[in-house]
Amino acid sequence: MITNTNFENDLKAAIRTIPDYPKPGILFRDITTLLGDARAFRRAVDELVQPWAGMKIDKVAGIEARGFILGGAMAHQVSAGFVPIRKKGKLPHKRVSIAYSLEYGLDEMEVHADAVVAGERVVLVDDLIATGGTAVGAVTLLRQLGAEVLAACFVIDLPELGGADKLRALDVPVRTLVTFDGH
Repeated sequence: MITNTNFENDLKAAIRTIPDYPKPGILFRDITTLLGDARAFRRAVDELVQPWAGMKIDKVAGIEARGFILGGAMAHQVSAGFVPIRKKGKLPHKRVSIAYSLEYGLDEMEVHADAVVAGERVVLVDDLIATGGTAVGAVTLLRQLGAEVLAACFVIDLPELGGADKLRALDVPVRTLVTFDGH
């Protein structure tokens, strides 16, 4: 059983590290092993939503692709709708898009224009926060639709890359469960 005292260590143990992926020098933090461990997965979802338990959350927005898995489970747990934030060209209906910075360049993400109604309270989720480019882009996109972004949640934080601080500078509370030094 995962205890509060050992929670971060237990969660870290459930995350596989793959060296030199996607390029040499990178330590890729793979949560698929955590997702495959029923107890760790359940506890991670519980801990991600815990600070907002009892608050009115209208939607959980998940960033493609691992944010879909976590976000779907979180939305179910808080009885909220789910909003997929996808890479460009993946959504079939009228979309709103934004370009955002990645560690290696630019990309674009989209959301359906009717995914969020102005004033809805939304929690954003993804597996990992690194430089923050994707998360900042997602917050900007949600706010363009009129959402009130209550928080951004991540299983993993790579604090030296500064992404969580960028979100806090936008007045978005950040919830992370484990921290890894190095990237």
